[in-house]
Amino acid sequence: MSEGNRARLSFTIAIVAVIATFGIRVSAQDNPYRVVEGWAKLPEGRSWGSTAAVDVDSNDHIWVAERCGTNSCAGSNLSPILEFDPSGKLLRSFGAGMFVFPHGICVDKEGNVWVTDGDGKDGKGHQVFKFSPDGRVLMTLGKKGVKGNGPDTFDQPTGIAVAPNGDIFVTDGHGKNDRVVKFSKDGKFIKTWGRHGAGPGEFDQPHDISIGGSQNRVYIADRSNNRVQIFDQDGSFIAAWKQFGRPSAVFIAKDDTLYVSDSHSNSTVNPGYTRGITVGSAKDGSIKYFTPDPDLAQAEVNRISGASGIVADAKGTIYAADVGPHKLRKYVLK
Repeated sequence: MSEGNRARLSFTIAIVAVIATFGIRVSAQDNPYRVVEGWAKLPEGRSWGSTAAVDVDSNDHIWVAERCGTNSCAGSNLSPILEFDPSGKLLRSFGAGMFVFPHGICVDKEGNVWVTDGDGKDGKGHQVFKFSPDGRVLMTLGKKGVKGNGPDTFDQPTGIAVAPNGDIFVTDGHGKNDRVVKFSKDGKFIKTWGRHGAGPGEFDQPHDISIGGSQNRVYIADRSNNRVQIFDQDGSFIAAWKQFGRPSAVFIAKDDTLYVSDSHSNSTVNPGYTRGITVGSAKDGSIKYFTPDPDLAQAEVNRISGASGIVADAKGTIYAADVGPHKLRKYVLK
């Protein structure tokens, strides 16, 4: 890194530290969004379970990983991977009988759908699946039902992101590994980085991951450390931002807009921050908008509410997978 770039980075980190230290945030009055409930329609007789993750494809179709009407797909014959058009019409579903705990989802530039299975039971789980848009299994990472910390095993993988060149990044974050695992586009192990801790490049429950923006950097929701960590694609640490609360989900749009969801904060967990969705800049960490969790009144009662998965389409419409309330909400500009 040049001296000029190093100086600019140091300045950005210093400004972000001031924001985080003094709790400077935009208010709910700076909220240009309105929430739309009940827009996505399931087949008659089926109800939403924990909606763990959401992404959009190049057609602005919405893909959701849903836990089979409850908080687990173990023993269920329902299909947890759902595709909707923007009007909320269900177009496709698949993945029945394959998952224990669908957790993360990513649609790559070719339209393939990647889903993590974040738990294990009855010989299933601890894997990552790549599907074609019509539901054919194209690749599997991890060993079925086996948890571990090797190059071919996971311990409750959480998030999944695919870089423009096809490299695959998995946050291995709900178990004991607290790491990122990187694979080539054909599924060959490249490297891993991170360990349990609170220092730069260390993690405590890396819950979600997104690659994007003008520099295609790696953004990780390091939830239990109350920060978003930023890396290059080789795993070199760039910055850690704490002004976005306790992040469960993170998404970076092509125009460097950063969307972060906090679904945990209350008076005892990360006090001083409010559950909701923060919209800012992926370049410098500045905050533009904040929209509060619709279930904010229950924040002191419910351990989790708000979005555990988040994405925005080309128009800036936000889709939020609200795992606790069992909802798929839409936020549109007023």
